[in-house]
Amino acid sequence: MQRGDERATVSQQLLTGERAAFFARNTTYVDTIFADGESPLKHARDIELIGCSFQWKYPLWYCENVIARRCTWFEMGRAGVWYTNHLLVEDSTIEAPKNFRRCRDLTLRNVDLTHAEETLWSCTDATLDNVVAKGDYFGMNCERVTADNFRLVGNYPFDGARDITVRNARLVSKDAFWNTENVTVEHSYISGEYLGWNSRNLTFVDCTIESLQGLCYVENLKLVNCRLLNTTRAFEYSTVDVTVDSRIGSVINPSGGVIRAEAIDELTLDAARVDPSATRIETA
Repeated sequence: MQRGDERATVSQQLLTGERAAFFARNTTYVDTIFADGESPLKHARDIELIGCSFQWKYPLWYCENVIARRCTWFEMGRAGVWYTNHLLVEDSTIEAPKNFRRCRDLTLRNVDLTHAEETLWSCTDATLDNVVAKGDYFGMNCERVTADNFRLVGNYPFDGARDITVRNARLVSKDAFWNTENVTVEHSYISGEYLGWNSRNLTFVDCTIESLQGLCYVENLKLVNCRLLNTTRAFEYSTVDVTVDSRIGSVINPSGGVIRAEAIDELTLDAARVDPSATRIETA
């Protein structure tokens, strides 16, 4: 039993029923299964989960100061972590969708998200370190996110996000980084149509990009030493500062700036749509 500020340990238990560990305080759970029953750890605080599994919905809502190591969220552990602050999840597998909503101070390290649909929404101050995710609409409306060694297969990631840094990533993704502000992507590979539309202050450094009609409608787009492979109809109505170490398939009606490339196979500067003199083109 737990008394005052004493730390309790719950080990190798099968916990069932709604709110099975409601309002838990200063407790370490080891090799414990949270089975059927919604919201088992609702309003928990200062807890550690080691080798635990979640088999039903809403396990960690309105929680504070949570560490989860070597844990598993099964498919029905959906909507698992909402409105929770100061959370570390590492060396874990999350099969459930719709996880991590409106959380603050969140770290995911060595985590696999196998059904990451609608995951990491409206979170603030999040760190992703060696995370693999599969699912659409990842990272929507987040602020201050840093992702390193991040691999994603899924469309529409980081829609509406702000102050995002992504490094050493592989993104197979249509409509990535739409409606974003202050995003930097470094040393990464991105393949997907319509990359980065309607964004502001979008920077790619040492990236390989394949995109149909990508990087359009961007205010202050910067590419530094990137490769644009099979990238066509790029930069429409964008203001650009672009340096690429490759050919560009086609460029259509940028609003202004400079584009430096080995060659541009097809260039359109339609005076009825844009001011052609506002864009400088430099090719080898």
